Amino acid sequence: MKEHNITNTIRTLRFHADEMTQQDLAEKVGVTRQTIMAIEKGKYSPSLELAFKIALVFDKPLEEVFKYQ
Repeated sequence: MKEHNITNTIRTLRFHADEMTQQDLAEKVGVTRQTIMAIEKGKYSPSLELAFKIALVFDKPLEEVFKYQ
């Protein structure tokens, strides 16, 4: 299985955003809950557009949400 070098802080950001659910975030950015779950677990790397949408939901710069190692 391919190893991804992108990590993220989505789970923590959701917790600090009034415990936003994966479903809530998915609806805000136009994907499925399963996609959010896969991104959080590092099993799927989002497109650049989706990464920016997620960062905008939390009002954070992209590099505070995603890190490339």
